[in-house]
Amino acid sequence: MSHFEDRRLFFEGSEKKAEIHIDASQLNLLTDINYDFWCELVSCCNAQILSFIENPYCKAFLLSESSLFVWQDRFLILTCGQTHLVNSVSFFLNNFDNALIKQVIYQRKNEYFSQAQPSCFGDDIKMLSNIFSGRAYRFGELDSHHNYIFHQDNEYQADINDKTYELLAYQISKHASEHLTQANLTKEQIRTFLCIDELLPNFIIDDYVFDPYGYSLNAIKDDQYLTIHVTPQDSSSYISFESNLNLLELAPKILQILKPVSFDLLAFNEAAFEDQINTVIPDQYVSSSLVCNTLSNGYLVHFANFIQPQTSFTKPVMLDISGEHHAL
Repeated sequence: MSHFEDRRLFFEGSEKKAEIHIDASQLNLLTDINYDFWCELVSCCNAQILSFIENPYCKAFLLSESSLFVWQDRFLILTCGQTHLVNSVSFFLNNFDNALIKQVIYQRKNEYFSQAQPSCFGDDIKMLSNIFSGRAYRFGELDSHHNYIFHQDNEYQADINDKTYELLAYQISKHASEHLTQANLTKEQIRTFLCIDELLPNFIIDDYVFDPYGYSLNAIKDDQYLTIHVTPQDSSSYISFESNLNLLELAPKILQILKPVSFDLLAFNEAAFEDQINTVIPDQYVSSSLVCNTLSNGYLVHFANFIQPQTSFTKPVMLDISGEHHAL
């Protein structure tokens, strides 16, 4: 297969995400659970563990489809592609006493080709609603980038210091796409291009380059984490950053490297969200959507979408019935 043909391969980079908090005072710590359990949990959504790193606070598993992070009292799993993440959530909940489960949060963003997924958000929350009652929200416009959030409806209230951030970049620059789809690109070359040493000083790094292209990275330092997932092909480029580091502060550097046509910012419990984006977002981007709401579980959620207001002339994308999508 030629390099040109390789670049036309489609992969759904958009993540599904689940975070489950437990009462660690009544249970062995999640970090004490054996490796085989996490392998089985990951396999339930049609993924597998490739490698892992750990420190005294966290275990970070790099997956064939994204990442799994395990702390003492909670775990976070993100999967992309055609995974069925809700099956992994169900597996965990069915293996633990519900009285030990403090909170379940399930999140899913819009996909490029949702018809190729094994389920939709509605299917997923219907399945989860058979296990616990919950509330569902959509952040962002239905006909544009948006995120769905479903969470357990109980007495749980989030710690105001429990902050997480997401930066989701779409249609990265031609330069970035061509660089990240080079043949035989190494982990070290990708780290250099993304300025990982500058963004993550003194972090333990675990990363993987996929064939023919694509890249994933997990990084941990004490209880801090960051994960990056790169789908670089120009027909469907998408790069995600998820962290409890303040990605609003890192956004100018990330945007300078990738120069995406549009990007989303999502933050949990960042009260200064609007003030920060007004100072850090480059002038060439304008906000097309800004949503804020405090969920009944106590999380303050902000969502913003930014675009470059320009007219572009591109070629159409041909969709065939085999499920593959090729740029003409």
